[in-house]
Amino acid sequence: MDDDGVLRIAMMPWLAFGHIGPFLGLSKALAERGHHISFICTQRNIQRFPKIPPHLSPHIDLVGLPLPHADGLPDGAESTMDISPNQMHFLKNAFDGLEEPVAAFLESTAVDWIIYDLINHWVPRIAAKLKLPCAHFSISLSPAYGFLGPVSEMIEGRRFMDIESLTNVPPWVQFPTTVSLRSHEAILFQKLLQSVSSGVTDFQRYGTAIGECHIIVIRDCMEFSSDWLHLLEDLHQKPVFPIGLLPPPIQEVDGGDEDWPDREWLDKQTHGSTVYIAFGSEVRPSKEQVHQLALGLEQAQLPFIWALRSGAHDPDILPLGFEDRINGRGIVKKGWVPQLKVLAHPSIGGFLTHSGWSSIIEALGLGRPLVIFPLMYDQGINARWISEKRLGLEVPRDEMDGSFTGADVAKTLRTVIVEADGDIYRANAMKMKEVFANKQLSDQCIDSFASYLKNNRGNNRLFSSSTLPY
Repeated sequence: MDDDGVLRIAMMPWLAFGHIGPFLGLSKALAERGHHISFICTQRNIQRFPKIPPHLSPHIDLVGLPLPHADGLPDGAESTMDISPNQMHFLKNAFDGLEEPVAAFLESTAVDWIIYDLINHWVPRIAAKLKLPCAHFSISLSPAYGFLGPVSEMIEGRRFMDIESLTNVPPWVQFPTTVSLRSHEAILFQKLLQSVSSGVTDFQRYGTAIGECHIIVIRDCMEFSSDWLHLLEDLHQKPVFPIGLLPPPIQEVDGGDEDWPDREWLDKQTHGSTVYIAFGSEVRPSKEQVHQLALGLEQAQLPFIWALRSGAHDPDILPLGFEDRINGRGIVKKGWVPQLKVLAHPSIGGFLTHSGWSSIIEALGLGRPLVIFPLMYDQGINARWISEKRLGLEVPRDEMDGSFTGADVAKTLRTVIVEADGDIYRANAMKMKEVFANKQLSDQCIDSFASYLKNNRGNNRLFSSSTLPY
């Protein structure tokens, strides 16, 4: 590709590895097409990135900025995995301190587009000053964004003050759906979005980030969420680009070494019989939740491998005697697990997950049905959408307090993985591989997006953020 065809794109995710990963995935996809990426993050986080493939490294510059000091933020903390949930506003305060350094970098660097996240709502301000077009990249499912509604709802936040409104399908959704929050989820959701950092609520961050971009880019596809993607265009009156699912190629995960831990144990299990359990790198179930999950795994009488990260160093995180009782039938890993390789193993019959979007993508790309246990953020919305599509089944929980029993877990596991009632989930998940593992579909989405970026960069410095021609 000649220089005139090369896009120069600045990428800046929020300081959470659940966001950084998809931003890196999009960066690599664009770099594969010869475009140049300036990936802006903090210095310590960059040191923790997976290695950029050698053939892409000339196209991706990792721009490490020092994270400004913020009172209350622990020394060395630069991502959400370094802090507790009640320290989140300190990290946001520090992140907001990057506005001036980011502006200075962009002023000194040739850039055609800026692609940014939800929390750095101040990026459009920089883009307008520099007369640069900007795109907001959503790493979430489109139903989560559709549930938030128009920008006015986000900024004013009136609907989000009412728990009852959050437990019903929003009035702007005119097609049949069950997507809403349970009461216990709505309480946590409301508390999260009303939190204030740098004098700004998360509602206001989201509204500004979405409202002041030129285009919305979303990790989704028409083949999975067409009604919701059309709704987003109607709500925001701007282009919405589904850029596909950005699934990580299994050969790229952790070096591709076939002799990974527990492979031999999985090889001995019956095809499709085994449960894999993981809740991501940042979700932290309570000790009581972990105990009930453990009791459910014990009662289900299915082989399992559990990536237990939260509370792994607490000697009481599991019920007394649990590991002895499941010895030989189950494995509890209190450290790193090669998740994609485990999910890809033929003995895996289902995935007990928090319903984070990245985990869903990995599972469905391999045809694995889901046992769904949402815990925070947009996971409840994801869970309703996955349940609605009959790709998995939720663990039943109390509507108000979210409590559940080991028996609930055991019954749901057995239904999805071995019983006749679960045939529909297993069949639908396997069929969904046609979408989630479809490289041609993914390439078409990225090509369409890259083409739009190229076609709308030529005169972009002549326009403000509200007047870019589409």
